[in-house]
Amino acid sequence: MTKKKYFFTVLILGCLTALSPFSIDMYLPGFPDIAKSLNTTTAQVALSLSSYFIGLAGGQLLYGPLLDRFGRKPPLYIGLAVYIAASAGCFMCTDIDTLIILRFIQAVGGCAAGVASMTMVRDLFPVEENAKVFALLILVLGASPMVAPTAGGYITAAFNWHLIFVVLGIMGILLIPAVIWLPDTYKPNPNYSLKPVPIISAFWEVAKTPQFFTYALAGAFSFMGLFVYVAGSPMVFMELFKVDKKVYGWIFAGLSIGFIGASQVNNVLLKKFTSEQIARTALTVQVISSVIFFIGSIYGVFGLAGTIGMIFIMLCCVGTTNPNASALSLAPFANNAGTASSLLGALQLGLGSFATMLVSYFHSPTTLPMAGIMAASAGIALIVLLVGRRFVKHKIEASGVVVAGH
Repeated sequence: MTKKKYFFTVLILGCLTALSPFSIDMYLPGFPDIAKSLNTTTAQVALSLSSYFIGLAGGQLLYGPLLDRFGRKPPLYIGLAVYIAASAGCFMCTDIDTLIILRFIQAVGGCAAGVASMTMVRDLFPVEENAKVFALLILVLGASPMVAPTAGGYITAAFNWHLIFVVLGIMGILLIPAVIWLPDTYKPNPNYSLKPVPIISAFWEVAKTPQFFTYALAGAFSFMGLFVYVAGSPMVFMELFKVDKKVYGWIFAGLSIGFIGASQVNNVLLKKFTSEQIARTALTVQVISSVIFFIGSIYGVFGLAGTIGMIFIMLCCVGTTNPNASALSLAPFANNAGTASSLLGALQLGLGSFATMLVSYFHSPTTLPMAGIMAASAGIALIVLLVGRRFVKHKIEASGVVVAGH
């Protein structure tokens, strides 16, 4: 693959990966306006975020088998069409219940882009390059938290929140010709059964692999911190600290530097350390910082600047852990990479949707719910990693080296 083709391939895969995060981040500054427009509360509006995550999680399980049966592109085209139609529905929405349902449908369509891009990484690049490519995808993905909430804040302030979904629909349309340009990375497999029993069996074969469940679960619980931040930040910053929607967008963009920067520093660290060493260290720091944030929240010692600082540290840890945990969990798979990628995504998004519902349930005018859930999820992630790695007898490193008896 030439450098030019490599660049555009990674860029397109990154844009596909960023579609759903853009769909999440862009409408966050509009929460108060959406609540006012639809005669509801911001906590109820947050449920439309939860329904989106639930749709993403379910869609992961749907598209995995479809990508392995029909190839990568046909399910992707269908998913983008569903996403575009649901975006149009959200634009015309007049009540919160309909918005919650349409966001679910939008997620089911949009998640095809994320699953397909993750699977194509495994198709297109050698296993020893996967962690590097995942980190590059996060670099493109970083445009979402840097651009989306800021743009959403200005769009909402200048026009109204409905227009945000017009922009998202146009993004979906523009991705179609980009997908056409991508190479066909996997031939359809007519022998791959779409009957429930074989599909469940295929998922089970992946799930019971010690290397998969150890690093996928650890990475998913670590990633919960990001979902908690996304769901809780409108209430914390705009309700607790009284910042306006434009300032909120800039804060969100600034905090994303931690997540993006850490993912790129990871590429440098990979030259000297293994993926597991990096993930274990990052998780340890995430636990320590989250506990400090939680204790500080109990005693109310963190103001706006302190809260931003603690969240920044947490996002740095997640940005370092995620590409390594993803690469390690997918490393053992080749023929059923689509199934493994979809199960990995379902775990991350399933736990993420649960986290967002917890944030809505424990809604309060403090940082305590956010900090508490962050600390709990980070602690569970580290425990899963330390205990689970003992069951991995023959670990395939992200470098492609099999370490016996590890």
